[in-house]
Amino acid sequence: QVQLVESGGGLVQAGNSLRLSCAASGRRFSRYALAWFRQAPGREREFVSAVTSNGGCTKYSDSVKGRFTISRDNAENTVYLQMNSLKPEDTAVYYCAADFDSGCDFIAVLVYDYWGQGTQVTVSS
Repeated sequence: QVQLVESGGGLVQAGNSLRLSCAASGRRFSRYALAWFRQAPGREREFVSAVTSNGGCTKYSDSVKGRFTISRDNAENTVYLQMNSLKPEDTAVYYCAADFDSGCDFIAVLVYDYWGQGTQVTVSS
């Protein structure tokens, strides 16, 4: 089992950047695929980005491709989401998720079992 704690959210103006972090507990961190999801008010949770256990494969939603970058540090049990050129429509609660890696083809569609509590990102226009 793994526990996830997100941090780094906040209020920023459009065009600026934020970096989210997700610290994980558990000895098997390096075997997990990790992902970021987000949920805006009144909307369903949506996939943002994911990375395989070794960091060799990443996936992004079309809405963030080219602006967001996911990375992981297995030595520090942490996954990051660098968010650049933020837009008001990026406003949401961002969640970190983890599950055993099923390979690059699946990390964007995996039903993740472990979730953090979320961190709020608000982008003002």
